[in-house]
Amino acid sequence: QEPLVESGGAVVQAGSSLTLSCVDTFGNFKKHGMAWFRQAPGKERQFVAGLTWRGRDSFYEDSVKGRFTIFRNNTQKALLLLQMNNLEPEDTAVYYCAATTSIHLRRAADAYEYWGQGTQVTVSS
Repeated sequence: QEPLVESGGAVVQAGSSLTLSCVDTFGNFKKHGMAWFRQAPGKERQFVAGLTWRGRDSFYEDSVKGRFTIFRNNTQKALLLLQMNNLEPEDTAVYYCAATTSIHLRRAADAYEYWGQGTQVTVSS
């Protein structure tokens, strides 16, 4: 079993909503900063949203602000969620859950030591 497992990806129309979930399989990441990244074909992995381990501070990539919300529940195995509203074709990508041991939440992918396998989100126009 993988330590982080994403789910919730789907094929949807523009304007739709989806909620992605990241399961902390072994309960290892309750005190880790966590984030969602995405990677579209031919593009680099991009930071989408991040949340500190207590859930007090959140950060978003500019293009998703006001549309996406990141949540976490440290008492549940479904540790990290990403609520995505008003989806756009440009949101099409594989979405990854990631965890970092760093005290400071960063937007760079190389700051995250643990990754899930990803879940595909496809938004049609």
